[in-house]
Amino acid sequence: MTITAGTAHRPPAEAVEEPRPATVAAPPVPAPEPREGRPGEWIVAARTALRRRLRSTVPARLRLLRAATVLLAVALGFLLLGAGLAAHGTWDDVAGRDAPRTTSAAGLDLALDDMDAQAANILLSAGNGGNGEKGVLATPHSKAVSLYGDARREIGHDLRTLAAAAQGNRADEKTVESITDDFAEYQELIGRALENDRHAGGRPDALTDYRDATDLLRNSLLPDARKLVSSNDAAFDTRYVTARSALSVQLVAVVVLGLLLLVVLGVLQWYLARRFRRILNPGILAATACTLAAVLLGTQLLSASATHLKVARHDAFDSVVALSRVRAIAYDANADESRYLLDPQRRTRYAASFLAKSQQLYGIRGATLSTYDAGLAATWQAYRADPTDLRFTGEFRRELDNITFPGERAAAERTVDAYAVYERDDRKIRALLAAGRERQAVEFCMGWEAGTSNAHFGAWMAALDEVTDINRAHFDEEVTAGRGELTDRLPWSCGMLLLATGLTGLGLRPRLAEFR
Repeated sequence: MTITAGTAHRPPAEAVEEPRPATVAAPPVPAPEPREGRPGEWIVAARTALRRRLRSTVPARLRLLRAATVLLAVALGFLLLGAGLAAHGTWDDVAGRDAPRTTSAAGLDLALDDMDAQAANILLSAGNGGNGEKGVLATPHSKAVSLYGDARREIGHDLRTLAAAAQGNRADEKTVESITDDFAEYQELIGRALENDRHAGGRPDALTDYRDATDLLRNSLLPDARKLVSSNDAAFDTRYVTARSALSVQLVAVVVLGLLLLVVLGVLQWYLARRFRRILNPGILAATACTLAAVLLGTQLLSASATHLKVARHDAFDSVVALSRVRAIAYDANADESRYLLDPQRRTRYAASFLAKSQQLYGIRGATLSTYDAGLAATWQAYRADPTDLRFTGEFRRELDNITFPGERAAAERTVDAYAVYERDDRKIRALLAAGRERQAVEFCMGWEAGTSNAHFGAWMAALDEVTDINRAHFDEEVTAGRGELTDRLPWSCGMLLLATGLTGLGLRPRLAEFR
C-alpha cells in the first residue's frame, strides 16, 4: 500500500469547514472609583476653588471698607462744618443783634428816667420861674439843660434801633409805636411846662404839665420800655437755649460718627494684618491718627463753644442787664428827690416812691426812710464779716450772688458803699427841708461840688459802671474766644478728616494692586 504524504488523513472537501476570524471583544471599561477612595485630589481641587473665590472677595471687601471709611469721614466732616457755620451764625446774632437790642431797650428805659429827672432839675434850679435870674442855680441849671438834651437824643437813637429790631415781631412793633407816640406827647407836655415856668406866675401851670408828663412816663412809657427789655432779653435767652441744645446734639453725633470711623479703620487694619501677614499698614495707621485728632478737635470745638456761650450769656450778660436795671432805678430814685423838692403836693407820694426804689436796689425787710440807713449799715457789716451772710434782697443781692470774674466782687462792694453814702445824703435833704431850709436842701441836692448829693450820686454811678464794664468786657472776650475756636479748630479738624481719607486710599492701593 502506497501512502501519499500530506493526503492520507485529509477529509473530503465538502466536509471541511473554513476557519472564521475570531471576534475580539473590547476590554471592559473599568468603573470610576469613588472619590472617597482618593481624598488628596478633591481636597486640592476644593482649596483651589476656594482660593479663587477668596481672591475675588478680598478686593471687594477692601473696597467696601474703604467706601465705609470715606463715607463716614465725609459725613463727619459735613457735620463739623455745619456745626461750625451754625455756631458762627449764633455768635453773629448774639454780638450783632441780641445783645445790642437788649442794651438799647435798657438804655431807653434809663434815658427816659434821666430825661424826666433833668426836666424836674431844670424847673427846680430855675428858682421861682418868670423872675429873671432871681433864685436861679446857674451851674445846676445849665447842667440839667445839657443832660436833658443828651437824654432826648439818646431816646431818639434807641427808638430807631428798636423799631428796626422789632420788624417781624408784631407785639414789639406795637410797643415801639406806642412808645414813639407817647414820647411825642411827653415832650409836648415838658415843653409846655418849661414854657409856662418862664412866665411870671406860671409855676402852678408848669407843675400841672410836669405832673401830667410824669404820670405819662410812669403809667405808659416806662412799662413799655421795660416790656421791650424783657422781650429782647427773652429772645436772646431763647436763642441761647436753642444754640446750646444744638451744640449738645452735635457733640453726641460727632462722638458717635468718630467712634464708628475709628472702628472701621481698626477693622480694616486687622483685616489687612490677618490677610496679608503684615502687622500694621502705615497708611491706615496714619489715617487712624488723623481721624482721632479730628474727633478730638471737633469735640473740643463744640464743647468750648457751648462753654463760651454760657459764660457770655449767663455769667456776663445777665449781670449787664441787671446792672442796667440798677442804673435805671437809680436815676428814677434820684429824680424822685428832685420831684419831692419841686412839688409839695406830691411829697408823700415821691417819698414812698423813693423808698420803694431803695428796696428794689437793696431790700431790708420792714425798713422805712427813717430806719433804712441803720438797717443798711447793719446788714452790710454782717456781709463784710461773712460774705455768705446776705440778709438783704434786691438787685445788689442778685449781683453779689452772680459774682464770676476777677475783681467783680470788690467793684460790686464799692458800689454798695457808694450807694450807702448817697442814701445818707437823701436823709440830709429831707432833714434840711423839714427844718425850713429849702434853698440849702435844693443846693445840696443839685450841686456838683465835692460832698454834695449829685457828686455822691456820680461816684455811685461810676462804681456801678466799673462793675458793668467788667461784665461787658468779659462778654466781649467770650464772643471773641467763641469765634476764635471756630477759626482755630474747625479748619484743622476738617483738614485732618480729608487727610485721613487720602491716607486710607494710599494705604490700600498696593494691596489692591496685587489682585489686578
